[in-house]
Amino acid sequence: MTLTPRSRLSEVAAQVAKALEDAGIRAVLTGGACASLYTHGSYQSSDLDFVLQRAVSAAALDAAMTGAGFTRQGNQYVHPQCAFFVEFPRGPLAIGSDYRIQPVEYRVRQRVVFALSATDSCRDRLAAFYFWNDRQSLRTAVSIAIRHRVDLNTIRKWSAAEKHQFGFDEFLAEIARARIRRSRARGA
Repeated sequence: MTLTPRSRLSEVAAQVAKALEDAGIRAVLTGGACASLYTHGSYQSSDLDFVLQRAVSAAALDAAMTGAGFTRQGNQYVHPQCAFFVEFPRGPLAIGSDYRIQPVEYRVRQRVVFALSATDSCRDRLAAFYFWNDRQSLRTAVSIAIRHRVDLNTIRKWSAAEKHQFGFDEFLAEIARARIRRSRARGA
């Protein structure tokens, strides 16, 4: 797969995941890029965040990313033909205070991208809402929840552990409103 200015985020994720896998580097797609996949692009991210699953030297990471056509510029990797850039935020992989994250295999064509599950991507967006009052992240979490089966009980328990039960209640109310809007739009 060759990246071009028209490459979609999912294609960039697959290309990077393949280059990392070929180099023996395991990383998990997180953050806004993961949310973009689960919202089918209704949420747009300009970068892809991969959290490394074990220590990797800068030289090894640079070599792997060069194999995908990316070069390092500071803390970012950029591609001359692609609008998206890639970052490797410091690990470990966590959502709030939960470090027991189990990545899933997200398939893009025949390639596997290790990513947060839909439930964990939803929690990741809710963390931004809970901790920074980011309303866009709340809307994105709702968008994920109405498009995918998410484990609301897991999200409820995590929200309570993070001391954000009221935020979870608002999340549920927004899901209900979104479902009503969706059913009205289908009926119109």
